[in-house]
Amino acid sequence: MTILPLPAKCPSQLNPRDNIWQFLRDNWLSNRVFLNAYDLVDHCCNARSKLEAQPCPIMSLGIREWALRF
Repeated sequence: MTILPLPAKCPSQLNPRDNIWQFLRDNWLSNRVFLNAYDLVDHCCNARSKLEAQPCPIMSLGIREWALRF
């Protein structure tokens, strides 16, 4: 396995971390009003726990077609 460094300002398609955040927002964090910062953190922790219970979405969000060629 070869680690390929990503450029500092790469498009979001190349950054799996951005895709995971988008998945969390789309599924568990959008259209909510948070009472305070603690409420926001609690919702983020719950969303992360739900995502960790589903390993298939994590794997599919991290796969890049171009990276499979190396």
